[in-house]
Amino acid sequence: MPELRRDPVIGRWVIISTERAKRPSDFNIKHADEPEMECPFCEGRENKTPAEIFAIRKPDTKKDTPGWNVRVVPSIAPKFIIEGDLNRRGVGMYDVMNPIGAHEIIIESPKHLTDVYQLSEPEIQDVINTSIYRISELEKDIRFKYCLLFKNHGLKAGGSSRTKHLRSQLIATPVTPTRVKEELRGSRFYFEYKERCIFCDIISQEIDTGSRVVMDTKTVVAIAPFASRFPFEIWIMPKVHRADFMNIQGDEIKDLASVLKTVFAKLSKALNDPPYNYMLHTAPFRRSKRLGYWHTIEEDYHWHIEVMPRITQVAGFEWGSGFYINPTPPEEAAKYLREVVL
Repeated sequence: MPELRRDPVIGRWVIISTERAKRPSDFNIKHADEPEMECPFCEGRENKTPAEIFAIRKPDTKKDTPGWNVRVVPSIAPKFIIEGDLNRRGVGMYDVMNPIGAHEIIIESPKHLTDVYQLSEPEIQDVINTSIYRISELEKDIRFKYCLLFKNHGLKAGGSSRTKHLRSQLIATPVTPTRVKEELRGSRFYFEYKERCIFCDIISQEIDTGSRVVMDTKTVVAIAPFASRFPFEIWIMPKVHRADFMNIQGDEIKDLASVLKTVFAKLSKALNDPPYNYMLHTAPFRRSKRLGYWHTIEEDYHWHIEVMPRITQVAGFEWGSGFYINPTPPEEAAKYLREVVL
């Protein structure tokens, strides 16, 4: 019989199959054999992209030339634009504002690689440090309230058919996204009731239980969440309580690089290079000190990365009800991934 499970953070219900659960081999993941165009992100083609905003470079190399390890450029099709004012206004009963923000592409390797596990751990650390730096820089712009780091891998996950070159995206927005607000509200409600961080409690229980742990290091843990929306969904979280990703420490960066490399290698092997999205949820920028404005956020929120393989179809019931249907229990997904030999 299927089981209804409630997400403890935002209260969303998920339907989990507990019988006839799908194994990795049951998902028919096919990849269209589409030719790529000449990749604009490879080293030596720096003139094919907008001018770089930031790069980790070898000594004595110049901007927009070869010799970089990680390179950040503006998106050629930005969702938000950096020039101008918000000009928030009413149109009758409706609220409107200009799409002021920033949209950057983090090119994670000069080589034509396609997934993060193909990088070495020091190379992944460079990518993490680049993300931290760019979020810190965007925070300085008082027009921005939030910065979302995400990756679209594969066409079904919104990746480009033009090139599969390894990259992630960073978008700064003038408002806090609704999905993050749901987590903020749920975290604050739990903290007001128990005076503890809900994510810290989840980490403690999952490590004690063990059945949904995918990978456990000294400072970072990866779990298949109790109310997983998708088969093989994974949450990656620091064990030490931190609301802001920008406050991550050196030992955590090393462990996070190890977890990212291992988790995505296991997903690729178990599921035949599945399309996936991952998103970093961190606390919003906090400049206002007015009464009641997320005043406990340092204590109640906890940054984390959500990894969602796109191997099932979201249909009418899910869209209409807000329920998700997951044919693979997270306990089974975690077990499969733990047993994958690399």
